[in-house]
Order: sequence, then C-alpha cells, then structure tokens
Amino acid sequence: MKLREGAPAFTFFDGPPTANGKPHIGHVETRAIKDIIPRYRTMKGYDVLRKAGWDTHGLPVELEVEKMLGLDGKPQIEEYGIEPFIKKCKESVWKYKTEWEQMSERVGYWADMEHPYITYEDDYIESEWWSLKKIYEKGLLYKGHKIVPYCPRCGTALSSHEVAQGYKRVEETSAVVRFKVKGAENTYLTAWTTTPWTLPSNVALCVNPDDDYVKLTFEGDTYYMAGALVESIFGGKEEKPVIVETMKGSALEYMEYEPLYDVEREGAKFHYVVCDSYVTMSDGTGIVHIAPAFGEDDARVGRKYNLPFVQLVDAQGCLTEETKWPGVFVKDADKLVLADLRERRLLIKAPKFEHDYPFCWRCDTPLIYYARQSWFIKMTAVHDALMRNNRAVNWMPENIKEGRMGNFLDNVIDWGLSRERYWGTPLPVWTCKCGHVHVIGSREELVKLGRNVDPNIELHRPYIDNVVLTCPKCGGD
Repeated sequence: MKLREGAPAFTFFDGPPTANGKPHIGHVETRAIKDIIPRYRTMKGYDVLRKAGWDTHGLPVELEVEKMLGLDGKPQIEEYGIEPFIKKCKESVWKYKTEWEQMSERVGYWADMEHPYITYEDDYIESEWWSLKKIYEKGLLYKGHKIVPYCPRCGTALSSHEVAQGYKRVEETSAVVRFKVKGAENTYLTAWTTTPWTLPSNVALCVNPDDDYVKLTFEGDTYYMAGALVESIFGGKEEKPVIVETMKGSALEYMEYEPLYDVEREGAKFHYVVCDSYVTMSDGTGIVHIAPAFGEDDARVGRKYNLPFVQLVDAQGCLTEETKWPGVFVKDADKLVLADLRERRLLIKAPKFEHDYPFCWRCDTPLIYYARQSWFIKMTAVHDALMRNNRAVNWMPENIKEGRMGNFLDNVIDWGLSRERYWGTPLPVWTCKCGHVHVIGSREELVKLGRNVDPNIELHRPYIDNVVLTCPKCGGD
C-alpha cells in the first residue's frame, strides 16, 4: 500500500461478513474471487484502500442472542430489557472473529484486519444518518402504511430480496364461500379465497367490470359468479346448474350482502360488491374477497371505494379479540374458519392447492402480507436514472444488463428499509405535533438540537429513544 501512495485511487469494498457465524467453504470462495479485483488494480498502479469490515447489526444477531438467552419474540425481549439485550448483541457479534481472521490469512486475502470498519460503531451509524438525511432532502424518504411481507415471530417487515430467499412448496386449503345477498331469498354471491384466515376481516367482494357474470340456480339456491368458471365450481354433480341471466360485472356493483362475521366500524359503509380489472377468470369464481389489511390489490381497491380498514390480526400473527378465535395463529386458524363455515352451510367447497409460499429466511415462520407503517425510500422516483446507469455498465456476461439486472430495475418498487427491532441503526427521524419532520444527519446536529444530550451518547436504542429535540419550526418538542 505504501508503494501506491499518491497514485490514482480505486475503491472496492467487500461486503462485510457477520462474525457471529462460522466461516465456511462458500466464504473462502467469495473472498478469493472478490480479492482478484483489488489485487489486479493494485498491480495496474492504483492506490487501493484494503479495508476489512464487519457486518454487526441486524436480525441474525438478535436471533442468535434470543436463542442464547432462551427468549422467543419481541414481548420477551422487552421484558428482559432492551439495554441488556443490545449489550449481549454487541458481545455476540465477535463470537467467531478469530476463525474469520485465520481463514482470511490462510487464503491470502489482502485486507487490513487490524483497522476494520464496524457497522455498530457510532461513526459508521453517523455515515448512514448522513445518507438518510440526503435522501430525505431529495424528497425520497417517506413513512407509508403499506402491505408488506411480515414475519410475525420476528415482528418486522422484510424487503423483497429477503422474501426471495425463503420460498417453499406447500399444500394449503382454499375456500369457495357463499355470501348471502341482502334482501333476496336463498340468493348468494360466490367468492373464492386462498387465505381463509382473512375472511373475518372481509369488507367487500370484487368483480371484473368488463367480464361476463351469470345468475344461476342450483339445488334450490340462486348464485352469482363468473360465467367462464361455472363448470369448475358446480360441474361433476348429478344436478346441473341452470343459467337464468347473463350480465357484465359492472351490473353487480354496489349489490349488498350479509357479512360472514359481525364487524362494526362507525360511520363506514361496507359489505357490498366493488369493481376492479385485477380480478381474473383463470381460477376461483371470478369474485374475489377483499380484506384491505392483507393484500396490495385489496388495499388499493379499499382506497378507491373508501372502504374501512379492518385488521383482525395482531402483530404476533394471531387473530384478535374481535374474532371467534382470539390468540390463534393465522395459519392454524384456516381449519377453524373452514369448519365454522361448513357448519353454517356457507362453504361450497374447500379445494386443496399447491403453491410457493414465502417463509422467513431467518426463523422459518410463514410470512403474512400485512399492513404496517414502514419507512420507504422512493425507488420508483429514480427508475429512469437506474435504468440509464445500468445501461452504462459494462456487464459480463452481457445478457445480465437487460436480463436479470435490467428486469429487476425495470420492476423496482419502493424500498421498505425500516425494521421494528432493537439491534440496528436507529432511523434518525424526529416528528413534532406541528407536523414538522426533522431528519438528523450527524452527532453534532443531534447535540445542537437536542435537549441536554450527552455529547458522547451511544447512537443505539434505547439511549436514542430518550432524546427530545427542539423543533426548528415551532420550538415545541
């Protein structure tokens, strides 16, 4: 490195490993492969900063500490105490440091292991705060109530690339349910759902306005459903369904039905048919049950029709007191809901189906799509710049440019970056009753705007939770 002082700089940092897990053959491979690039550039005459790093924050560390302390989930962590918990996290991250250093030396990995960057250190956290403030100043950081893939055991949302790591092929039971039309004798709307546990939170039924629907009679009852799917629901029986009338889906809009379960929301009008083109004729009944708290399309349709937000599942993924089955985990509730509907003669059929379902890559709990307040970086606003920059990159092999990377960037969604946990970089956002939001970009700014802030405060929870700022706009807290 001394030989290259003053030469043109070339920067390449290896993604830092976590030292609370043992290095394995895969790490040997990635270290050797990545080391080629800084080595090559050094030999070409560049000054390459060879700085080692440690990734010390995040859920993998927390889960390791939970196991060590015999804790399970957020309520138990909070009972134990956030401060002692994060102290254990800080100790845990160095568990296999020696093994990592030995492995790096044995494979001839050129890096300064004595002066590494460490992601839990305050100066590193400050650098992230600086980035977040810049992002906020560009209008790209916002708080949103969005449907996110959520792990009920870890108690936090996952990003799309985390979700991609945990899919498994599973068999589940769906439900074809009949909803009684208000004021009509023995007349039902026929809807299909792959998540029976969401039915207590139902607020509407959705049809495609442009597709053909039928009114039919079968075994003494009258049903509404998509014409193209009649055979898949009522076929194979001795008695054949008789189609009485055909209409477009739009003709059913605002038809009211009786709820499966009593849900009251003051002043809200719901339990009626709505229209949206996302409903397909490929499977089910052509009528989709809407629960805005548990699906992106449901939430969008809910906003369009001003439907109430009914979320009868708590943060642990269990049904709430408003349901018949308080405290039951959603995936266990499926069979209870199906049994209840069968007993009340509201279940037409319960077909089994196989599909790829996401599980938490860290703790193996089934994820649920769940409305949470999260902080997002508005990646969709920089879509064109991402595409332009990607095309300027010399990709090897060339097909990555428009293939895997190009497709990923073209379909980019807003990045949900917050985690509702303890051991990580605290989001440096303070809000005031006057509505002003202030994002802190450095320790200096924190001390300047904060009330009696210790200049040496550690930039972690729970210490940072107690900091009150003076609002630069109104002077309030």
